[in-house]
Amino acid sequence: MKLNRVVVTGIGAVTPVGSNAPDFWDALIKGKNGVGLITHFDTSKFKTHFACEVKNFLPEEHFERKEARKLDLFTQFALLAASEALKDSEINLDIADVHRIGVVWGSGIGGLNSLYEETAAFAISDGTPRFNPFMITKLIADIAAGQISIKFNLRGPNYTTTSACASSANAISDAYNLIRLGKADAVVSGGSEAAINQLGIGGFNSMHALSTRNDDFLSSSRPFDRDRDGFVLGEGAGALILENLEHAVQRGAKIYAEIAGTGLSGDAYHITSPRPDGEGAYMSMKIALEDAGLPITAVDYINTHGTSTPAGDISEIKAIKSLFGGHVYTMNLNSTKSMTGHLLGAAGAIEAIACIMSIKEDIIHPTINHFNDDPEIDNRINFTFIKSQKRKVSVALSNTFGFGGHNVSLVFKKFSE
Repeated sequence: MKLNRVVVTGIGAVTPVGSNAPDFWDALIKGKNGVGLITHFDTSKFKTHFACEVKNFLPEEHFERKEARKLDLFTQFALLAASEALKDSEINLDIADVHRIGVVWGSGIGGLNSLYEETAAFAISDGTPRFNPFMITKLIADIAAGQISIKFNLRGPNYTTTSACASSANAISDAYNLIRLGKADAVVSGGSEAAINQLGIGGFNSMHALSTRNDDFLSSSRPFDRDRDGFVLGEGAGALILENLEHAVQRGAKIYAEIAGTGLSGDAYHITSPRPDGEGAYMSMKIALEDAGLPITAVDYINTHGTSTPAGDISEIKAIKSLFGGHVYTMNLNSTKSMTGHLLGAAGAIEAIACIMSIKEDIIHPTINHFNDDPEIDNRINFTFIKSQKRKVSVALSNTFGFGGHNVSLVFKKFSE
């Protein structure tokens, strides 16, 4: 069976360092730090007082008040990112076959804010159930995909992938496979998350997953640094328009990059910790490159999962060294999360955009907040610390791993006919 080639023709982003894709990319290149003290709620009794919030976001500036009340924040982020990506792609939905355009969206948690608000209100009531009639449709994780399809009349395959922090990378992988198998001409894909609330911070604190560097929160996200102490929670959304190459060429679309392969694996090890030897990450990267038909020496750049957790960073680097051998010293690695924090289910989408833009612009954004080398990490590797670096990027690999042992690697390459 001849498989279709799949290209990226539109991008959109709502992130802690930029509320649209151009601003997001500009912030990454400049090494902008998205962390700040939490404004969403009073953190005085919590172990962590900071996060990477989307800045100056006012729902009423984007939605009618009545509409906004029906949408959890994670869905609002999703609609804005998807809208930007569709506009950027210049797909004319008035003449397109909307039955051939789908939505595959990722979210690890879904409407956590709505769940908290409704539960908290009920807990202090007299026990009489007075729930918002939109409570369920605000909190279920699949609703962002549904809302995107409704808003833009997209009637192709429509569903949500949930694999914790790998959710949106899984969504992109699924969208890619739908198109190359001929099940759709184009797919709006990506992910969104909005978990910076009492449940999100409190829950991750109880797992000892978050940084608690309250006295120096501006440098709290420290991937690959000796003194990293956990990840910083982020929020936002990333959207990609994936399209059959022939379909894109026929309508004269601009092409950012080609998605060449994907790899998925399971750790089968622990609910939160990665395999210490990195075997799961090794397999997802290996499978992705085999799927793309590319040798390891073709890879110029890896956007690592790089969460700033003590165990996770070491495990990932072990996997990369094991797969790439001596070629690892010729590549650039970085961590977008050093600036944006960890967007959980949306992380894979915004980091895919970082890879795509690196391919388009031939520049690698920095990993900020590096102060001390970790003796357990091979620091002969170029982690692109502190400053962006110019280099030709023909092939980029994006890693995203989730609690439960879900591993996804995506391969993007420069488009050529």
